[in-house]
Amino acid sequence: MTFLFAPDSFKGTLSAIEVSEILTEAAHEVFPDVKTISLPSADGGEGTVSAILSSGRGERVSVPVHGPLGGEKMASYARLSETEALMEMAEASGLTLISEEERNPLQTSTYGTGEMILHALAHGARRIYIGIGGSASSDGGMGAMEALGVKFPDEKGNILPGCGASLARVEKIDLSGLSPLAKTAEFTILSDVTNPLCGSKGAILVFAPQKGADPSMVEILEKGMEHYRDILTETFGVNPDTIPGSGAAGGLGAALFLFLKGKMVSGAEEVLRFSHFEEALKEADFVITGEGRTDSQSADGKIVSIIAYHCQRAKVPCLIFSASLGGGWERLEGPGVKVKAAAKNDRDIRESMNHPKEFYKKAAIRLFQSMK
Repeated sequence: MTFLFAPDSFKGTLSAIEVSEILTEAAHEVFPDVKTISLPSADGGEGTVSAILSSGRGERVSVPVHGPLGGEKMASYARLSETEALMEMAEASGLTLISEEERNPLQTSTYGTGEMILHALAHGARRIYIGIGGSASSDGGMGAMEALGVKFPDEKGNILPGCGASLARVEKIDLSGLSPLAKTAEFTILSDVTNPLCGSKGAILVFAPQKGADPSMVEILEKGMEHYRDILTETFGVNPDTIPGSGAAGGLGAALFLFLKGKMVSGAEEVLRFSHFEEALKEADFVITGEGRTDSQSADGKIVSIIAYHCQRAKVPCLIFSASLGGGWERLEGPGVKVKAAAKNDRDIRESMNHPKEFYKKAAIRLFQSMK
C-alpha cells in the first residue's frame, strides 16, 4: 500500500508541510510497513513557495521588503533556475502579516510584492510565476507597480502612494519609469479567483470586508476602484472588468495582467505541475488531501477539488480529510472521492485550534485504524 499525502495548509494553524508530516507519522504508527509520498500543496496563496520547495524544486531566496503597512520585513521566494522564479504575494503583502486591529485596506499596499519582483528580475529571473492569494490590500496593484517604477500623479501632479486611499485620486498613469527588466520578462499569474475588479462580485464588495473594511470604507474603496478602473481602461484600452481574475488580491490581478502583460492560469494546476503530482499519482494506491475548512467554495477550483479531479481521472481513491466541514462540502464527493472532517462538533473545533498538531494526529490515527 502506498499513500500519497497532498494537503493544503490549514490556515492559521498548520502548514501544508506540517499536515503532511502528521499524516505520515500517523500512517506509519498504524501501518508500520506502508510506503508514503508527501507533496504538500497550495493554490497560489499562502504556502505556495514552501510547497514547491518541499517537493525538491529550487532554492529559497530571502529579500527585505516593505510589508502591507510599510514596516520592513523579510520575504522569500523560490529560485527555480537561473532564469525562473516563483513567489507568492502573501509573503510580502499578505493578510497574515498584520494583526486584526491593523487591518485597513485604505492604507495597506502591495509595494513589497513589487520589491520582491524587482529583486528576482535584478538577479536574473526572466520568467516569474506569482501566486496572488491571501492579500491584505485593496490597492489595485498600485503599490507593486510603484515599486517597479510606475508613477500615479493626482490632478495637481503630486505622486500618490500605492494604497486604497489613492484609488479615487489617480488622474493618469505614467509608465515611463517602469523597470526595463519588467517590460521584457514573462509573468504567469497563479490564481483560482475569477472575480472582476468592480461590482457585486468584485475586489472590494467581496473581499475588502475580510481585510478590515467596514461598510463606509467599502463604499469609499468601491468608488475609488471604479475611478481607477476607468483610468486603466483609458491607459491600456482594456476594461479590467472584462478580465476574469482582475479582482484577485485586491486588484493586483488587473495590474499584473495590464502593466506586465501577465498570463492568468490556475494556481492549483500550476502547483501540481511544479511538484510532479501526476508522476507521484502513478505510484499511489490511495490519496489524502485536505484543508482547514472544506465547504462549497472548495469545489470552485481550490486545490482539494483539483486533486480530487486528477484522482478520479486516474481511478485512484481520494479522501479529503480536512479539519472541519462547512455548508456545501457534499459537492466534493463523487466516484472514488470521499470527504471527512477531523472535528465533528464545536468542541472539537475549539480543541483543534488550541492544539492543532495533537488533535489532527489523533484524528489521523483513528482514520487509518478504520482502514485496517
